[in-house]
Amino acid sequence: MRDGGCMLCDMRHLAQCALVSRRFLIATQTVLYHNVRIDPVHYCEREVDLAAKRKRKSFFERNGEPVDAPKQRVEQFARTVRDNQSLAIQVEYLKMPYMTRETCIPDLARTISVLPNLKYVDLPEGIYSDDRACLSLKQELEARCPDLRKMKYLHGAERSFALLAQSRSWQNLEDLELSHLEVEPAVLVTVLASFPVLHEVRLEDMSLLDDAVFRPAASMPPFPPITKLSLLNVPGITASGFEAWLSPPDAREVLTHLTLSGTGVVPSELHRILAMTPHLRSLRINESVHRALTPSTTPPLSSRSLETLHFEIESPSTSSSDLQPSSESYYQYLASCILAGGFPALISLYALSTSFAGLLLPPPAAPFANSQPAPSGLRQALMLYTKSIPEHDWYLTVISPPTSTNRRGSASATRPISLYNGSTQLGPQWGEKARDSVIVGNGFGGFLAVPSEGGPRPTSSGGHKHKHSWSKNSRGWMG
Repeated sequence: MRDGGCMLCDMRHLAQCALVSRRFLIATQTVLYHNVRIDPVHYCEREVDLAAKRKRKSFFERNGEPVDAPKQRVEQFARTVRDNQSLAIQVEYLKMPYMTRETCIPDLARTISVLPNLKYVDLPEGIYSDDRACLSLKQELEARCPDLRKMKYLHGAERSFALLAQSRSWQNLEDLELSHLEVEPAVLVTVLASFPVLHEVRLEDMSLLDDAVFRPAASMPPFPPITKLSLLNVPGITASGFEAWLSPPDAREVLTHLTLSGTGVVPSELHRILAMTPHLRSLRINESVHRALTPSTTPPLSSRSLETLHFEIESPSTSSSDLQPSSESYYQYLASCILAGGFPALISLYALSTSFAGLLLPPPAAPFANSQPAPSGLRQALMLYTKSIPEHDWYLTVISPPTSTNRRGSASATRPISLYNGSTQLGPQWGEKARDSVIVGNGFGGFLAVPSEGGPRPTSSGGHKHKHSWSKNSRGWMG
């Protein structure tokens, strides 16, 4: 697809190329049916004309009700793949809008029943919770699509989830998401161990899970090695459970991405996990703390492989403005670990502290002193993203390591840090003088530059006539 183009028009033009010759037909069919996407509208000027043609008008009702174009596209696609098996075996990805997959469940079931090589499909929400309305669709999915790579189970699907260990469905499953399931640790581990190529697992709001999931036991298989693991609102799992799981070499050598939010792993015990994950590249921890950290009694954090770190620690707001939030002690602890060289491969860092950038710059040296540059622990530029509360936008600051000419290092921000004095210059991002633009908030933590009255006023589009480039005699209303 071209940048900024219309996907439906591109597919339409590609389908017309298939009519040129047999050689073009084979090439275009591979592109058209490998990754199928049902779009609701045209993203170009054609949609205005097509929307008017889709309305069912009559003599008594001039406006009419529009035809459901995505639903008819699904019906046409189902008829095509059911009539042509050579096209059906080429389909591996099927994507469609939310309302289309929620209202076209019978058509979707008839479609996937002839797609044996399907790897991913957008499914209605009811299929993840064993809704009776989606029972036939799920049966077709289990019987006709054995190569599915991604699946999700929600509350209400505990029985079908437990049967996966016996049915051996979807043996090529790679991504599994579980949310609000009330299953015992033995059932969970048994099902996860039945998928031989599973490498990404997301567990959310699993109240019955604890460290017994990771500890080896004779009544259940061990927790399988996972490349990407996300734990959200699972307070029963602690750092001790991770140490039990990562003790075998096959588990700690595979884990590369880890997300911890609302778990029993406190930030002061994060060093225990980093010490047992030699190939961890991305770590995200999101916790709320009530007490300050004591750096003297906490071992430093270090990881030679970590490239992206989301260190989002927040504390409840204090009643007095003079008190420092408890979370600031954790950011001071992290800054000292970075300056000590604990993260030599770190590239991106996310923190819920607007003052964190100043902690990463070493103190300035005395004037005219011949001292060596202060160690910063940074080997390359660090992309630091900060904000005060989770609802705001990320604020980017680039921290450069010190050099022979710049012994302290530098920090370049993407927008001015202070806008207090309006008579001074605002920096190159906002022009040469402050009176050239007016800065107003956009409601999302950012700023908008509004031109001053000295510049030309923007013209209105109401006085111009738009000339459409499409033909009014285009045939068909489906595009």
